[in-house]
Amino acid sequence: MANLMTTILTDATKEIGVDLSEKNLEDLSTFAQMLREKNKVMNLTNIVDDEGIAIRHFADSLTVVSYINEEQKKKGKDNLSLIDVGTGAGFPGIPLKVVIPSLNLTLMDSLQKRLNFLEEVSGELGFSNYGTLHARAEDAGKDKKHREMYDIATARAVASLPVLCEYCLPFVKVGGVFLAMKGHSEEEVAASNKAIAVLGGKIEKIDEFVLPGTDMNRSIVVVRKTKHTPPQYPRQAGKPSKNPIA
Repeated sequence: MANLMTTILTDATKEIGVDLSEKNLEDLSTFAQMLREKNKVMNLTNIVDDEGIAIRHFADSLTVVSYINEEQKKKGKDNLSLIDVGTGAGFPGIPLKVVIPSLNLTLMDSLQKRLNFLEEVSGELGFSNYGTLHARAEDAGKDKKHREMYDIATARAVASLPVLCEYCLPFVKVGGVFLAMKGHSEEEVAASNKAIAVLGGKIEKIDEFVLPGTDMNRSIVVVRKTKHTPPQYPRQAGKPSKNPIA
């Protein structure tokens, strides 16, 4: 079922070491179609062309597949719990769930309308073991049901790394990992050392690469949770972004 989008996507994902099955490509095509339709009535993304969706949404989301596979091996189980913090239009969460169906996925966003759309997508793709969470990270990170309950947190957000760490590390179990998906990250990493230490994390590695088919710099910062996040974090809504830990 090759079309322009699936051809571009297949080439791009090969470069990042992800082999997509026919079923994966079919599901991602369905998601792309639903995204375009919904985007006509609701602002989900300004990227709606085949190449943009294939590379900047799907391939970009799938750059963390190998890290999740590594965690599965380390933990000796497939059904790791992953929270996608500030999922927006479902990135990276939905493409990850398509390619790694065993993931126990939670899509978190502060806008219920977006989550309603993602529920439709999940229903259409026949997902099991997934849920949505309507909340701000600062509130959900304090909630016993979610605090330190996840093996993996991901975020593909525009916030700076110190802020993202305060949003995401409170969700991660001790021994789990936060995968921060960033552009060029050198300065941000230097600025985030204190925040990461305070929040109970430790940078395990940073991988830098160019997103296939583009000249866009990308980096994945792997932050291992080594101890519990102190109870005062995350601070109340708005504080982390206005006054990052530094």
